[in-house]
Amino acid sequence: MQKPNERLKEQTCIVTGASSGIGEAIAKSLGMEAGNVVVNYRKDKEGAEVVADWINKNSDCGNAITLQCDVSKEDEVKAMFKSTIDHFGTVDVCVANAGIQKDYPLHEMPLAAWQKVIDVNLTGQFLVAKEAILEFLKRGMRQDVSKSLGKIIHISSVHEEIPWAGHANYAASKGGLLMLMESICQEYAPKKIRCNSIAPGAIKTDINKEVWSSNQGMDDLLKLIPYKRIGIPEDIGSVASWLASDESEYINGTTIFVDGGMTCYPGFTTNG
Repeated sequence: MQKPNERLKEQTCIVTGASSGIGEAIAKSLGMEAGNVVVNYRKDKEGAEVVADWINKNSDCGNAITLQCDVSKEDEVKAMFKSTIDHFGTVDVCVANAGIQKDYPLHEMPLAAWQKVIDVNLTGQFLVAKEAILEFLKRGMRQDVSKSLGKIIHISSVHEEIPWAGHANYAASKGGLLMLMESICQEYAPKKIRCNSIAPGAIKTDINKEVWSSNQGMDDLLKLIPYKRIGIPEDIGSVASWLASDESEYINGTTIFVDGGMTCYPGFTTNG
């Protein structure tokens, strides 16, 4: 974790799905930048409280609270934003990170598995972005705090670009997310709202532990990564805190791939 900084001082950040993994690393990174952080969770209250406690103990200026919310439910998203605003006064940064996988061959995929992944990974990101934009427009510019009216960061995946057999619902949700992010930028950049995505590659989290926990699985995984190491959640957290800050103020409507070169298709190094 980086040393404390104050690039997000007096700014409030919501991070969805922040009780573990990538979301946890993002929440901690924003807290170390002196931001106030809402650690959102759906079920893992204990994990979220551990993350918030870490931020409160290690951040010199920011402080953290936990809020429960299923991002696929509009009423719960609205309630999360209301509670955040009641507690901190406003929202400056929204990191839409919550996501799930339900993997099947396409011909065996139940409609419920397709719908659930789309509901969380795409509709959920729409719902939190919508509430963030409503708050940004209502509140107005805080020029003493940030050059932007507000910042939205979508956590996408290399699979917004790389097809993924056996994971069509997940890949479709991330491909749709690319167009959502770019459309938000096109519509709201004139109002000084910034909207970008971070696309992780293979990151060492519980969701893919079955792959990286064995020697063979790790060897196979590294064949897909030119940089020859698996990512860690802090790789994403550091990019998110920078992207939320004014240091990246002219970056809007783009995806930053954090993947060790995975999107360079290393299988073609010997002409395929």
